Amino acid sequence: MTQSEIAGGIKQLSVAERLLLVQEIWDSIVADQESLPVTEAQEEELDKRLAAYQAAPQEGSPWEEVKQRIMGDK
Repeated sequence: MTQSEIAGGIKQLSVAERLLLVQEIWDSIVADQESLPVTEAQEEELDKRLAAYQAAPQEGSPWEEVKQRIMGDK
Protein backbone atom coordinates (compact mmCIF):
# COMPACT_ATOMS: atom_id res chain seq x y z
CA MET A 1 0.00 0.00 0.00
CA THR A 2 1.41 3.40 -0.97
CA GLN A 3 1.50 6.46 1.26
CA SER A 4 -1.07 8.07 -1.01
CA GLU A 5 -3.44 5.13 -0.53
CA ILE A 6 -2.92 5.22 3.23
CA ALA A 7 -3.59 8.98 3.32
CA GLY A 8 -6.75 8.49 1.28
CA GLY A 9 -7.93 5.82 3.69
CA ILE A 10 -7.22 8.02 6.67
CA LYS A 11 -9.29 10.83 5.17
CA GLN A 12 -12.24 8.45 5.03
CA LEU A 13 -12.18 8.04 8.82
CA SER A 14 -14.23 10.21 11.14
CA VAL A 15 -12.41 12.74 13.32
CA ALA A 16 -12.90 10.48 16.35
CA GLU A 17 -11.42 7.52 14.45
CA ARG A 18 -8.46 9.61 13.30
CA LEU A 19 -7.82 10.73 16.87
CA LEU A 20 -7.82 7.10 18.00
CA LEU A 21 -5.39 6.29 15.19
CA VAL A 22 -3.10 9.11 16.26
CA GLN A 23 -3.21 7.77 19.84
CA GLU A 24 -2.32 4.28 18.59
CA ILE A 25 0.58 5.64 16.55
CA TRP A 26 1.86 7.76 19.45
CA ASP A 27 1.63 4.80 21.86
CA SER A 28 3.64 2.67 19.43
CA ILE A 29 6.32 5.37 19.23
CA VAL A 30 6.51 5.71 23.02
CA ALA A 31 6.81 1.94 23.37
CA ASP A 32 9.81 1.99 21.02
CA GLN A 33 11.43 5.21 22.26
CA GLU A 34 14.89 3.68 22.57
CA SER A 35 15.08 3.80 18.79
CA LEU A 36 14.85 7.61 18.97
CA PRO A 37 18.19 8.71 20.38
CA VAL A 38 18.49 12.05 22.16
CA THR A 39 21.08 14.35 20.60
CA GLU A 40 23.85 15.99 22.60
CA ALA A 41 22.14 19.37 22.13
CA GLN A 42 18.89 17.96 23.50
CA GLU A 43 20.71 16.45 26.48
CA GLU A 44 22.31 19.83 27.20
CA GLU A 45 18.95 21.60 26.99
CA LEU A 46 17.34 19.06 29.31
CA ASP A 47 20.20 19.46 31.80
CA LYS A 48 19.85 23.26 31.60
CA ARG A 49 16.10 23.13 32.23
CA LEU A 50 16.47 20.68 35.10
CA ALA A 51 19.12 22.90 36.73
CA ALA A 52 16.86 25.95 36.35
CA TYR A 53 13.97 24.09 37.94
CA GLN A 54 16.12 22.82 40.80
CA ALA A 55 17.45 26.34 41.43
CA ALA A 56 13.95 27.84 41.66
CA PRO A 57 11.14 25.23 41.72
CA GLN A 58 8.60 27.87 42.78
CA GLU A 59 9.07 29.70 39.45
CA GLY A 60 6.99 27.22 37.48
CA SER A 61 3.30 26.42 37.53
CA PRO A 62 1.68 23.05 38.14
CA TRP A 63 0.22 21.40 35.05
CA GLU A 64 -3.36 21.76 36.30
CA GLU A 65 -2.91 25.56 36.61
CA VAL A 66 -1.39 25.81 33.14
CA LYS A 67 -4.18 23.68 31.70
CA GLN A 68 -6.80 25.87 33.40
CA ARG A 69 -5.21 29.03 31.94
CA ILE A 70 -5.17 27.49 28.48
CA MET A 71 -8.68 26.08 28.65
CA GLY A 72 -10.01 28.96 30.77
CA ASP A 73 -13.03 30.20 28.89
CA LYS A 74 -13.94 26.95 27.17
